[in-house]
Amino acid sequence: MKKILLFAALFSGAVNAATLSVGNNLELLVVDGKEVKSGRFSHAESVELTEGKHQVVVRFDGEVKRGSKKVIYTTRPYLFDVNMTSQDAEITLPRLTTESQAKAYFARDPQWTLETETGVTTLSAVELIGDGLGAYSDMPALVAEYNKNNGIIIENGNPVDLQKTVVEVDDKTGKVQITGDALTQLKLWYSKASKDDKKAFKIWMAEHDFN
Repeated sequence: MKKILLFAALFSGAVNAATLSVGNNLELLVVDGKEVKSGRFSHAESVELTEGKHQVVVRFDGEVKRGSKKVIYTTRPYLFDVNMTSQDAEITLPRLTTESQAKAYFARDPQWTLETETGVTTLSAVELIGDGLGAYSDMPALVAEYNKNNGIIIENGNPVDLQKTVVEVDDKTGKVQITGDALTQLKLWYSKASKDDKKAFKIWMAEHDFN
């Protein structure tokens, strides 16, 4: 039976929560910007989530065959937006049993699916690619960098794509129009700012008595 990990601090008192789990050889890494703690000798395999959209990061990390031997094959992390309902859901992949099979599958566009009692849907995945030897040692930091670069913030426990909210592109002319209220636009630019930019902006606010 899969071990259920509860984000008590994040989701305490939540109503209409359901369980999001992952299939065999899959590991939950980050949910809504927060690391999912795994056991000492086991992967994190499930979490309780409220209804609505959640940002989830998963990777394949499991035992496969290399000839007569067994080896551990680990992929880069993959990021999804998962729309949770009141139904339990599971992120799955086809069964991969050999290293060559796994390498071939992830070399092309891997198909991740979300299974519930009422059906199966295909998830749109983003492969997170880090730089350097320790690129994947801090998964929340890797996700935070991705979100910063793409104008995404976690607000009230849910991912919000600010670029989609405030940037509108005309399908016919390709003309770009900035939309949305001033607060949303401020959030977008602040999410993209560097630490030095944010510090300078706070000083500017203090000097102009905008506290």
